[in-house]
Amino acid sequence: MKVQELTIAGIPALIWGEESDKVYLCVHGKMSNKESAAGIAALAAEKGYQTISFDLPQHGERKNETRRCDIWNGIEDLTQIGDYAFQRWQVVSLYACSLGAYFSLHAYADRPFRRCLFQSPILDMEYLIRQMFLWFGITEEALAREKEIDTPIDLMSWDYFQYVLAHPITRWRSPTHILYGGKDDLQSLDVIRSFADRFGCHVTLSVNSQHPFMEEADFPIVDQWLKDHLFA
Repeated sequence: MKVQELTIAGIPALIWGEESDKVYLCVHGKMSNKESAAGIAALAAEKGYQTISFDLPQHGERKNETRRCDIWNGIEDLTQIGDYAFQRWQVVSLYACSLGAYFSLHAYADRPFRRCLFQSPILDMEYLIRQMFLWFGITEEALAREKEIDTPIDLMSWDYFQYVLAHPITRWRSPTHILYGGKDDLQSLDVIRSFADRFGCHVTLSVNSQHPFMEEADFPIVDQWLKDHLFA
């Protein structure tokens, strides 16, 4: 498959596939990179779509950046990539995974995507942060006092927590399909269903899958979900 390397506002990116007026914009999650879009790009190319993917801060080619992969930088980078995509292609759809979905909800609330696919999305960051309080024995008071506390999962930030509390997700207009694993401990099924009910999303539940969908049994589940919803 044809793959073009480029830089958009300083952000390393890839454009997959032959020239088209249709594209899938892919936003990866934590511990991933722009190359992870290869599977989606192959399926998209079969239907005449291109795919654009890029590295979030501190990921892929940007892994040594000091600029953090946080909500502010995430929104800034997704906005730059979104501007590029909507200027270049007539039809833009979105695939986002995990943290990439959360960033997308903030950066792209007013973007007219043809369709969206969210895999293991973080839809309620307050829920996840409060889970982390419980998992690591951290209190709000301690985080307010220390401002930042490192955990085995990620750096917890008081400013980030305050942003999350002040900016709940109140609108999402694009038709959306969600793939969720029943053993995902980062978001509850209630969180997923609540979001889906509010914004008219379709949910596919894989009962025995965990958040990463990286077990051998998960691969055909993800593949079938993509084939069912990328273009339907």
